[in-house]
Amino acid sequence: MVIGATGQTGRVTVKALAEDGWAVTAASRGAGRDAAWPGDVRTVRLDREDDAALAEAVGDDVDLVVDMVAFTAAHARQYEALADRIGSAVVLSSGAVYEDEWGRSFDTQEEPDGFPRYPVPLPESQRTVAPGDSTYGTRKIALERGLLALGERLPVTLLRAGAIHGPHCHASRELYFVKRNLDGRRTRVLAHGGGSRFHPVSVHNLAELVRLAAARPGSRVLNAGDPEAPTVAEIGAAIDAVMGVATETVTVPGAPPAPNVGDTPWSTGHPVVYDMSAAERELGYRAVTTYADSLKETVDWLAARLAGRDDWREAFPKMADGPLGDLFDYAAEDDWLALRTARTGGGST
Repeated sequence: MVIGATGQTGRVTVKALAEDGWAVTAASRGAGRDAAWPGDVRTVRLDREDDAALAEAVGDDVDLVVDMVAFTAAHARQYEALADRIGSAVVLSSGAVYEDEWGRSFDTQEEPDGFPRYPVPLPESQRTVAPGDSTYGTRKIALERGLLALGERLPVTLLRAGAIHGPHCHASRELYFVKRNLDGRRTRVLAHGGGSRFHPVSVHNLAELVRLAAARPGSRVLNAGDPEAPTVAEIGAAIDAVMGVATETVTVPGAPPAPNVGDTPWSTGHPVVYDMSAAERELGYRAVTTYADSLKETVDWLAARLAGRDDWREAFPKMADGPLGDLFDYAAEDDWLALRTARTGGGST
């Protein structure tokens, strides 16, 4: 059973498991199905917040549960009640659980000098935030600890995902560059010298990790990332290549130079690069795609979703309400570029 089967990652995971020989039940709120799934994939309607409905969907015996939408300690307690009915589980977690040695995490990134400084690469043994209910990261670590406490009763692989990318994401970071290209913007400003690195993971590589963990049940925590962590400048260039455009990049050392200028969904003061050696060692993980090779389907999906809309916010309200402010404040960017040109005579990298 895959819970959250029609979400961004669930869609690809259902297909990967079905093609690997599993008899898959795809559970989601709408009981929908993806056109790419084999015909024998069974669909069920499920509100995973409903304990009774979850118990009924699991039934008396299921070899594997893959959960894309578990977020809290309460969800861990659901598994505690159902542990004797489930062979093993693979549950999606997040790199948001990590904390640096000064107590900084993604929860503190908006504070002065609040962005965490993690080791590069970042191993699973890195300290984590305290469990709680206040933030995404504290809820995820509470989920992790509740599930790992089940021990031999229920072997659970927890996948600490990086920046997930692929089609069907309503908070796609790639939107930042795709929309700019569609709007004809041919100059962009990147803070931190364009060198920010925030480790991505393709939905296809996540599905491969799930497939491998399903075949090797165990209680473990593993990072989930692509084989490389490109810089934000490299990401922009890769999207340009897919879309067949040429863009001038102006880089700025340090933080964004003005509100809504130079900041992107990947912009970080310090690199976030996951150590993937544990997944390679324990599961035999080998990525099935790279960031650049997987981009076209994402770009095509984003362009199709934007087509015919006057306001991008209608298609991506989650991005519009995000912490970065106006992602496409072209007037602010043009004002800053004009001021820079007047002061320095321009120049770009």
